[in-house]
Amino acid sequence: MRRTLGVNTWVWTSPLTNASLAELAPRIAGWGFDVVELPVENPGDWDPARAATLLADLGLAASVVLVMGAGRELVAADATTVLSTQDYLRHVVDVAAAVGSPAIAGPAYASVGRTWRMSPDERKTRYAELRDGLVPVVEHAASAGVRVAVEPLNRYETSLINTVDQALEALDGLPDTCGIALDIYHMNIEETDLPAAVRRAGGRIAHVQVCANDRGAPGTDHLDWQGFLAALDDAGYQGPLVIESFTAENATIATAASVWRPLAPTQDHIATDGLAFLRKVMP
Repeated sequence: MRRTLGVNTWVWTSPLTNASLAELAPRIAGWGFDVVELPVENPGDWDPARAATLLADLGLAASVVLVMGAGRELVAADATTVLSTQDYLRHVVDVAAAVGSPAIAGPAYASVGRTWRMSPDERKTRYAELRDGLVPVVEHAASAGVRVAVEPLNRYETSLINTVDQALEALDGLPDTCGIALDIYHMNIEETDLPAAVRRAGGRIAHVQVCANDRGAPGTDHLDWQGFLAALDDAGYQGPLVIESFTAENATIATAASVWRPLAPTQDHIATDGLAFLRKVMP
């Protein structure tokens, strides 16, 4: 199938602002992308209504990603922290509804970089805690027509959910409006068989992000793209593929994503070369 293709504004900037989106969106549309992915790092960084008008005028759809920074926790945290995190996630849902994004995607369980050793019993306890913490967010999202896509991260960024199988276990019992976000960068580290993991995720897949194995442009890598895309077809996923990468020129984002060197001749190349490759490799 001909999938829609998108790119995250993190390729160029962080945090997103009204001004940076107004500069980037026409270029993204001009290159031929279908979707622009909008991070909500902090409420108020950019105006959803203004963004919706801008993207509609350019013929672009939107996807929205949540950001679990310090202090955003749904597990192993005090009640006040959990409540404030739920408030933040509900806000991201409202932003997604305003810009027409079908899902909010990201590690909606713990702040990125927070890791600790867990016994099997504690892991089960934390997964139950996560389900309880997600319920009001998922209910709010369902009422807005938005899915919550929970993203497994690699072992260096979290110890809670690293694999598709762990995500399926953690979300077991929650409605299908709470799905899984697949990021091929993390999957390349944690999954022994990418297509098999995609197929196990099946109908739970709610969003997909792509890049090279080193966060560069898709296609400049060793990944099994044909197998990955065929597995997405088998799983019935019909949403966009969104290129997510980061710039080494922004100190905050470079540190958060461990991007210590340029990943392409220019940041634009990550988007344009990746778009050309994905168009070529898609059936």
